[in-house]
Amino acid sequence: MVKSWTICELQKDMASKEMEALEKSEKIKDNEASDMTGSNVKLQRELGLFSAVNLILGVMIGSGIFVSPATALEHSGSVALCLIVWTVSGIISLLGALSFAELGTVLGKSGAEYSYFQEAFGKTHKYWGPLPSFICAWIYVVILRPAEVAIIVMTFAEYAFQPFTTDLQSDYKATAIKLGSLAALFVMTYINITSVKLFVKVQNIFGVCKVFACLIVIGGGLYEIIKGNTENLNKGFEGSTTSPGGIALALYSGLWAYDGWNSVTVVTEEIINPGVNVPLSISIAVPLITGLYVFMNVAYMSVLSYAEMVSVPAVAVAFGTRVLGPASFLIPLGVAIATFGCAMSVQFGVTRVCYTAARGGHMLEVFSYVNMKRLTPAPAVAFQAILTSIFIMVGNIKTLIDFASWFLWFFYGLAMVALLVLRKTQADKPRPYRVPTIVPCFVLVVAIFLSVLPIVHDPSIKYLMAIGFIFIGVIVYTMFVYYKKTPTTLLRKFTFLTQMLFESVPPSNHED
Repeated sequence: MVKSWTICELQKDMASKEMEALEKSEKIKDNEASDMTGSNVKLQRELGLFSAVNLILGVMIGSGIFVSPATALEHSGSVALCLIVWTVSGIISLLGALSFAELGTVLGKSGAEYSYFQEAFGKTHKYWGPLPSFICAWIYVVILRPAEVAIIVMTFAEYAFQPFTTDLQSDYKATAIKLGSLAALFVMTYINITSVKLFVKVQNIFGVCKVFACLIVIGGGLYEIIKGNTENLNKGFEGSTTSPGGIALALYSGLWAYDGWNSVTVVTEEIINPGVNVPLSISIAVPLITGLYVFMNVAYMSVLSYAEMVSVPAVAVAFGTRVLGPASFLIPLGVAIATFGCAMSVQFGVTRVCYTAARGGHMLEVFSYVNMKRLTPAPAVAFQAILTSIFIMVGNIKTLIDFASWFLWFFYGLAMVALLVLRKTQADKPRPYRVPTIVPCFVLVVAIFLSVLPIVHDPSIKYLMAIGFIFIGVIVYTMFVYYKKTPTTLLRKFTFLTQMLFESVPPSNHED
């Protein structure tokens, strides 16, 4: 009896322990299931001050300053006025960026203009309130940024593979450039899907290399000036335009080269201590780039005449051939580095706009999902890669970029309105950083000037195309966002497939 009782007790004890183990197992499974729904999954704050500065450098320093800086010279008409335009463009960019810094730090959200429009106007009217933020996301995510990345990576491929394509026929060369562009796109997409830390490391290296490439050009120009080659610079204001439209187009050209000054506010939720690092990174990066751009133009003009600058296909390459001699290969290499880093950073930023818009219900919800292991918005990155590859295959998309500045400054101006509105509607909200009211007012006036005057000065079909894109966006918004006429079953299957493919789940609450 004793032995039997003991065995019975042991059996009960074992059964009890087994039940406890099962309960623990169920709890673990519940926790894993909770993780699968995204309770512990979100984008992380991994960009410090140095990385934030390099992100701005990465987006702002692309191919423009190396390949086509002469557009501002062509529209301004003179050396001196051109340098003034480059300086003023830098100042305007800094003021705009500091205004965005206030918006980014007070709201604490990624997405830049999209988030600002949603916060300022989203609740004013059921239909019209969210429309500006949707149109912003529609233009940036579906059209403008993917097309921009496509052109940048095609420029990268053209310069990176230049030594290997010189003897090819034009058709074969175009095919080689497209294949090279797709390969570069695959690499940068892999980086952006794999890890934010990997992106940061690569971008920091490329940022330093970009600045070094700019300093090579400036050093070459300084050497020529010391030698006494100042004939072109001495022409001063000779030939300056007096047309307001011409000045506006010159500013357009300069400001297009500076575009990207708002890039750090696109990823505010991933910046460490954004209240300090967002305005500080802008205050470091934008003046630095302004100085580089102005002195690079001085270097170009010390060597190349007005006629040469406006006629050569790539100003920096012509400069390098004449000044650097055997080291002239550094210029195409610098262009390749600048364009790859720029395209990677633009893709990084626009995926955050897509992610934020999807989180707000203005894109497919699955594009707001985050990879469980890598904590990156993998579906949004892949979506942007697909759109960019389509633009690369189409090839002739420069018309889309022709009206890019019009869109950009239209949205920048509306962001200044959002800033002023939020100062009234959220006056008591803490503001880690605040710009004087005159700053957003001045940027708003500049945005209106740059949005209206070119249309009056040079009416073109491209502006009708811009309005057409907005009109299509309104139709999409009305059907799929406002009335929610979506193919539910198909979207559910697409969401499931995307989740399985990218191991992605809905993010946890983004608010810290």
